[in-house]
Amino acid sequence: MLIDKDPFRCFMPYPPVRVASAGGGPLAGLTLGVKDIYDVAGYRTGSGCPTALAMSEVKQANAPAVEALLEAGAAFVGKTHTDELAWSMYGMNAHFGTPVNPAAPDRIPGGSSSGSAVAVAAGLCDIAVGSDTGGSVRAPASFCGIWGIRPTHGVISLEAVQKLASSYDTCGLFARDGQTLLRAMSVLMEDTAPLPEAPRLMRPVDMLAQLGPEQRVVYEAAFGGLEAAEVTVFPEGVEATYKTFLATMSADAKVDVVPFIRSSGMPLVRGIDGRADAAEALTEAEAEVARTARAAFTASMDRLLGAEGVLLAPVVHDAPFRLDAPVEVFDGFRHDAMRLLCVAGLAGLPQVVMPAGKVDGAPYGVSLIGPRGSDLSLIRAAMALTAVPA
Repeated sequence: MLIDKDPFRCFMPYPPVRVASAGGGPLAGLTLGVKDIYDVAGYRTGSGCPTALAMSEVKQANAPAVEALLEAGAAFVGKTHTDELAWSMYGMNAHFGTPVNPAAPDRIPGGSSSGSAVAVAAGLCDIAVGSDTGGSVRAPASFCGIWGIRPTHGVISLEAVQKLASSYDTCGLFARDGQTLLRAMSVLMEDTAPLPEAPRLMRPVDMLAQLGPEQRVVYEAAFGGLEAAEVTVFPEGVEATYKTFLATMSADAKVDVVPFIRSSGMPLVRGIDGRADAAEALTEAEAEVARTARAAFTASMDRLLGAEGVLLAPVVHDAPFRLDAPVEVFDGFRHDAMRLLCVAGLAGLPQVVMPAGKVDGAPYGVSLIGPRGSDLSLIRAAMALTAVPA
């Protein structure tokens, strides 16, 4: 089946082309949306960018991650909107519009995997492929009140997928419940380091210190009754760690996406222009200092988690802001959000997001961060921790 009605504007308005899938399998009966940075046979890959769309040929094969889901029986229903070149986290595309957040229509849906998150939240598909570099699955999952995962870096193929920052890019998924998320992720990977049945839980006090009172209430409602040790995750401080994140991500983008931006002559919207300039201005010496700091942070996180540790982590600092918010909110929100999102990204760790409550009438999720290679058991742990007692 293909989507013929899209009241939430989450699918790209491409001429519909049927994409083959298996008649049965572990995902039989589930419908699938795919972020428009992944190649899908019969479609161009637009990456939310008119220039990229115009330059793209019609693809003859599916990206391996998409193919695996189709071979498992999922039925493709359409390609979903993305922020331009996947380089934002608000879900607002100046060229193709903004998908409507079904849980809070007056708020941003979150990006860059906005279309995939909205399609799942609206019930237009059961699972959807996104990508998460700086938070592009985790933030929209929180904003739209659904489940999502940023997997361990490097475990799912990103062949035939537009790059943004290679050492951060991951293939993530959305679903409306943990069981469906687990069912789909089990097709794409296996755990190499599963968690024990009763993992060691930790509360990251320096992440929680970035929350306001309303956000803290939702967090405590989700996790407050659990026995968990208090820990810190930013040994060099939040700002130093965030600076490391920005520099290492910019160093990747300088190689992975800025050359296309410059060579294509594409017009630059506000936001991408400054990020491209910053990436170009970064020197190799600065990048190497940041890579060294990143390696130290990763080692610190590996020691903290060990093989059994799980962080009970906030996802972002706040619920999604209003579409008509003042410009200072647009300029500052992503930085505040990424001061929390950078933890899993810097260390290449899996992070599972699940709905938790509302702040100011809009969804606000919580998450678990686990050791690398614990992805599937991390979803199971999230399901167990959020289960309603009998």
